[in-house]
Amino acid sequence: MSDHDETRRFRALFISDVHLGTKGCQADLLLDFLRDHDADTIYLVGDIVDGWRLKQSWYWPQSHNDVVQKLLRKARKGARILYLPGNHDEFLRSYYGSHFGGIEVVETAIHEAADGKRYLVIHGDFFDVVVRHARWLALLGDWAYETALMVNTHVNHVRRRLGFPYWSLSAWAKLKVKNAVNFIGQFEETLSAEARKQEVDGVICGHIHHAVIRDMGGVAYVNTGDWVESCTAVAENYDGRLELIRWADAVRAGRQVSPSAEPASVGVRAAA
Repeated sequence: MSDHDETRRFRALFISDVHLGTKGCQADLLLDFLRDHDADTIYLVGDIVDGWRLKQSWYWPQSHNDVVQKLLRKARKGARILYLPGNHDEFLRSYYGSHFGGIEVVETAIHEAADGKRYLVIHGDFFDVVVRHARWLALLGDWAYETALMVNTHVNHVRRRLGFPYWSLSAWAKLKVKNAVNFIGQFEETLSAEARKQEVDGVICGHIHHAVIRDMGGVAYVNTGDWVESCTAVAENYDGRLELIRWADAVRAGRQVSPSAEPASVGVRAAA
C-alpha cells in the first residue's frame, strides 16, 4: 500500500502494455498506482493481458488478479473504462462492443479533452509492419525482450548490492541501437500522420514501451509507455492538460508525483 495520504483524481487516465500473465509485469506497482490515482474515464490502451505468453505457459499470480479486481471495482464505483485490445490481447478483438463487468471493449476511441482538443486513442500495433506482416518475427522479438528482462533482473540485483541505481538494458538499447531508434522515430511519425488524417489534435497510443509526450509538427504524439519496466501512465487534468506520470521513478525516489511547473507547447506536460 502506498504511503501517500491523498488520491489524485483526473478527468482521464491512459494505461497500456501491462502484460498481465508475464513474470515481467510489475503488477504490484500498478496496483499501488491505481490506489493513489483515480479518474472519471480510464482507457486501457492495449496489451493489458498477454495472451501470447499465456498460450505458452500459464502464469497468473494473485497480484495480477488483484489488478483486474481493482479495475472492476473502479468500474462499479462509476468510472467509465474502455479497453482497446492490442496485439498481445488480440483475442478480445472478437468482442468489440461488449461489456465485461462494466469494462467496454472498443477498437479505437476519440477522446475529447476538457480544453476541446480531440485525441485518437489506439494501441498502435496496426502501424507496426513487423506485427502485421511478419508475425513470426514479432514473436521472436517478444522472446528476445523477455530474455532481456531476465538478464536485466540479474544485472540489477548485482547493481543494488553495489549501491548503484536501477538500470534498464532494454531502455538503453532502444536509445542506443540505431535500428531501434529508427523504428521508434518511424512509429511516432506514422501515428502522428494518422492523427492528421483523422483531423484530430493528437494521438494517444502504446505498443512500443517508450513513454513520451511531444509535438510532432503541430500534432501531439502521446505514448503511455508500459508497466513492465518504466511503469508510466498518462493523465488528463481537469483543465485538459496531459501529464506523463513516471510512477516507478516516483516510487524509487520515495515521493508523491507532482506535475512540472510549466506546460509544454502542445498543452501537455510531464511529471518526473
